[in-house]
Amino acid sequence: MNRRKLLGLLGITGISMLGRNSSINAGSEEVARKMISCVITPQQTEGPYFVDERLHRSDVRSDPSDGSVKDGLPLALEMRVFTVGNEGTDRCLPLANAIVDIWHCDAQGIYSDVEDRNFNTVGKKFLRGYQVTDRNGSVRFITIYPGWYPGRTVHIHFKIRTKPGYTHGSEFTSQLYFDDAITDKVHAQSPYAGYARKGSYQQRTRNEDDSIYLKGGTQLMLKLTEAEGGYATTFDVGLKTEKRDKR
Repeated sequence: MNRRKLLGLLGITGISMLGRNSSINAGSEEVARKMISCVITPQQTEGPYFVDERLHRSDVRSDPSDGSVKDGLPLALEMRVFTVGNEGTDRCLPLANAIVDIWHCDAQGIYSDVEDRNFNTVGKKFLRGYQVTDRNGSVRFITIYPGWYPGRTVHIHFKIRTKPGYTHGSEFTSQLYFDDAITDKVHAQSPYAGYARKGSYQQRTRNEDDSIYLKGGTQLMLKLTEAEGGYATTFDVGLKTEKRDKR
């Protein structure tokens, strides 16, 4: 994907960011934010493939070990992190300076920097990285639409680590999901289609057949917008935070 297309994808996820700097849009932006963000996001399992690579970057498609770039349909992902306090206090405040990691498999269903019974990618670091939330609680990534592997539906892992001073929300881990109908279209194309390692007898696990998805996955669905050469999406995360009692 060339620079122009990349900037186009970033621009779509940044539209709301530009709007926040306009006094004309400030009132409606605040009303909309309170309507959509005052919901606690469900936590889900970290899984076996988290590696704390400490890769501070927005474009996670490349492998810094050799400069290669993972093939796949580009996905621009903006995440906006908010604190959801007790009733009537500190509701829906953007959380700045939080570390947001994402990681997921490539088009073949392979994760980087792990040893699995089906692959060994130790030393590789593709499709991993973190960003730090700005004053609006936002981070933005460029990645690819994930592939799949047996037993799991298509998903992206994320972890949020906040500053010390909270009894809840200091580390939050969950997963993001995709509409099966869109995945059907994407995975019918190259480079997703026809990987022999999965076996011709196997069918992709769908959302309703994934035991992890069934534990809150409907609240973790990404709403995709078609963009030039790929998709763009924004997801709001509401973290339950209570300040520590200093006594």
